[in-house]
Amino acid sequence: MLEILTTDFFQRALLGGLLIGITAPLMGMFLVLRRLSMIGDTLSHVAIAGVALGFILGVYPIAMGLVFAIIASFAIERLRKAYKSYAELSLAIIMSGGIGLASILFTSGKGMQMNVSSYLFGYIYTLNKMDLIVIAIVTIVVLVAIGTQFKKLFLITFDEEAAAVSGLPVSFYNVMISVLTALVISVSIKIVGALLVSALLVIPAASSLLVARSFKQAIVLAVLIGEIAVVGGLSVAGIWNLAPGGTIVLLLIAMLLILLTVRKGFRLSK
Repeated sequence: MLEILTTDFFQRALLGGLLIGITAPLMGMFLVLRRLSMIGDTLSHVAIAGVALGFILGVYPIAMGLVFAIIASFAIERLRKAYKSYAELSLAIIMSGGIGLASILFTSGKGMQMNVSSYLFGYIYTLNKMDLIVIAIVTIVVLVAIGTQFKKLFLITFDEEAAAVSGLPVSFYNVMISVLTALVISVSIKIVGALLVSALLVIPAASSLLVARSFKQAIVLAVLIGEIAVVGGLSVAGIWNLAPGGTIVLLLIAMLLILLTVRKGFRLSK
């Protein structure tokens, strides 16, 4: 059973997972602290509509999903401005539209050969060279963007009003965070699936915030937790023939529960 760990498709899956294990928790940290945890679910449902259209048009599905997710990220920011006191409405509205459009497109393409389940629940073992190239490009874009704009993003994340007063183009950075998130989600849906991708964004951030003592430390821990979950989840799924996306998510939840227990025990011992 261990032979699967040395196969080409597993090596491709591991590489793709390691790259997403960096970018998803990294973006997730900004989203959690800005109370936008549900944006992952919203953009993933819109992206799956793009995937469906890609199948119908005979276009690379992930590319079409990426386009849809980016458009949705702009729409979310527009609606957030319209509903300043009810910002979460923007997520609900866009997600509803994404689900509705996806259902229509999948129904329209019923006669076509669509591998829907691999995009809904993820199937990382089907990653090909094109997928890895796209994932690598997105990883580089995210790391460069966050690395060069870290201080400004930090200020906007913790105090948007102060950032605006200091002269920072808050709208630009809000859109930037949404677009980067859209990129990460679009390339993640084949790894953990549209229905589970939010977990890879949110749970590592939630886990790291339990024990981290600074923002930078929280980011490092979130990425570390994401990588452990990807490598461990893929290995367990490969050896015991389990669904890789679901295994990764359950491992993330297990680590969160362990940290919660350890933290509670530490407090009781004081």
